[in-house]
Amino acid sequence: MQNRLRFRMLLLGFVTLLVFPIPTFLYFGWKSNGSLITLFQFENVSILKIGLGLEFGFVFGILALLLLKAPVFDKLPNKIEDLVRSMNLNWGDALFLSFCAGFGEELLFRSGVQYFLGVPITSVVFVAIHGYLNPWNWRYSLYGLIVLPFIILLSYGFLTFGLWFAIAAHFAYDAVLFASMIKQK
Repeated sequence: MQNRLRFRMLLLGFVTLLVFPIPTFLYFGWKSNGSLITLFQFENVSILKIGLGLEFGFVFGILALLLLKAPVFDKLPNKIEDLVRSMNLNWGDALFLSFCAGFGEELLFRSGVQYFLGVPITSVVFVAIHGYLNPWNWRYSLYGLIVLPFIILLSYGFLTFGLWFAIAAHFAYDAVLFASMIKQK
């Protein structure tokens, strides 16, 4: 059972990494005459921007962990932490899944959806799709209100610093949360 859950989680990571960017590739690849260099913003890559993204995601991840220690979150049903702990993920798995989410989701949402819907709507949709704006469970929604400012700032950071800032920030945020879950098991 444990290995099956771990396999499914890693498979979901591959799907996020490889399938989520496809709509963005299809639309913007066609629009830019197939130039993946333009889509990936390779001309805009810098260690400083990636470093800022890593720092931003790390700091916000730590802040989210501290806020999640509030007693109000003790009664969350089906906590993701319990599910992740039950999978017996290792550090490599955590880094891989963090990269998959950062890369795949940022290409889809920041480079794709945000282009059409703008920052506020895309940010709310992003948090809602993750299940954190749940009208039937106010505790999930409360967590969503913790995550939403991070996503909004990350979205504006994308506009200012580019795709690799957003990927790095998302990666670092997820890596902090995964590290906390692995450490606690």
